Amino acid sequence: MENGYLIKTENLVKTYPMGYGSLVALNRVNLAFQKGEFAGLVGPSGSGKTTLLNIIGSLDVPTEGSTMVLGEKIESLSHKKAAHLRNQHIGFIFQTFNLLPVYTVFENVEFPLLLLGMPAEERKNTVMKALEWVHLADRAKSKPAQLSGGESQRVAIARAIVKEPEIMLADEPTANLDAENSHNILQIMERLNKELSTTFIFATHDEKVMHYLRRKITLVDGAVAKDEILKPQQGGGEN
Repeated sequence: MENGYLIKTENLVKTYPMGYGSLVALNRVNLAFQKGEFAGLVGPSGSGKTTLLNIIGSLDVPTEGSTMVLGEKIESLSHKKAAHLRNQHIGFIFQTFNLLPVYTVFENVEFPLLLLGMPAEERKNTVMKALEWVHLADRAKSKPAQLSGGESQRVAIARAIVKEPEIMLADEPTANLDAENSHNILQIMERLNKELSTTFIFATHDEKVMHYLRRKITLVDGAVAKDEILKPQQGGGEN
């Protein structure tokens, strides 16, 4: 890891073809994240938040510039190595829960561990530990259709944290939830951040999420307009 940073971008540019020209989604973004941060990318739709998350998560590559994640240069990774990085070290939480409807809660959470080749007994213990984290151990045999929206998002969090990744990327994780469920979800994430030192990076325009952040990075037209360290009393879970 470069200078102790888990993630570092340098002059990051991402463009997409559009008609006879191109759309600039990211414009010379320079950012660095350390272990244990609880940070958010904020800004209007189209500001580049999701694009930046996708590049950090090795789901996309930059057009120009460089992105280092856990010592790996994203733009130089083969598809196989990028998949390995994601499977081993990065968790993803999206606004759509993306649960597999024909599988139980247990099986949905177990899926990332199958990709890692973890033995069955260890898988069982690890899955139940993750479900206990999100207070859903008693719903292990339920199907997604039997869950509320808040419970479904908690299952999605359990699936993302089951391998205890160093980095968690959350794209509008509270967008489909009411206020009470949003705060429950954010408190779970905050606890994971503190107890496991997992680095969280959100893409959001939800004010509820912003109250929990300890760092707020504002993107405008694909560029960093402001990068603020927030005082503890501004965090949603601080007293």
